[in-house]
Amino acid sequence: MSQPALRRFYKQATSVPCGQGHRIELDGKALHSPAKHELILPGRALAAAIAEEWARQGEKLAPHTMSLMQLAATAIDRVAPERPRVVDEVVGYAGTDLVCYRAAEPPALAVRQAQAWDPLIDWLRRRYDVSLVATTGIVAVAQPEATLEALRRVVAGMDHFTLAALASMTGAAGSLVIALALAGGEITPEEAAHAAQLDELFQAERWGEDKEAIDRRVAQLGDLVAAKRFLDLLAAG
Repeated sequence: MSQPALRRFYKQATSVPCGQGHRIELDGKALHSPAKHELILPGRALAAAIAEEWARQGEKLAPHTMSLMQLAATAIDRVAPERPRVVDEVVGYAGTDLVCYRAAEPPALAVRQAQAWDPLIDWLRRRYDVSLVATTGIVAVAQPEATLEALRRVVAGMDHFTLAALASMTGAAGSLVIALALAGGEITPEEAAHAAQLDELFQAERWGEDKEAIDRRVAQLGDLVAAKRFLDLLAAG
């Protein structure tokens, strides 16, 4: 059974500077994460945006409308205390990355995959000096160990807020390559969603759509948009 919606229990939500960064206050009381950790944000822009999410709530709280808050809480409650596991999960996508597995048939799909995914692999090579092997079919292909280690260093070097956003992007797209390109500003969230949804969109053109698939793609795009905004706010300081 779903939990009843929590009624709004505060009048004002504000962001306030503190010793380590910025915090959110609800009617002057510091907001904590769901795991009861201090919710300290590293920059003013992100804190202000999260405070605005709280300020926009109606009579009943709607957590699904507070994507920035959810990412910040994930960074503090899940990523910070479990960094090695999160890094392993994110880097694990590179071993079987979506953009490396191509269709042999039909030719039209193969062409679309090459047009959408080859530039991402090329960008990854230029940006991080690594190479990925693309293949056709579903049989796993081993990626160069040096590539996986280099990508691990990239991911492990991120602070836990950035890592939380990258993990969200990677999970939503099913691809570390797409996520890194989005995080790096090489592509937009809409382009990232299109790259991730390419096979499904191709099949929908041939066989038609259903509402569940459309809703899933909309939610996927929403996750990518939210994670990219989170990174942009982090960068704004």
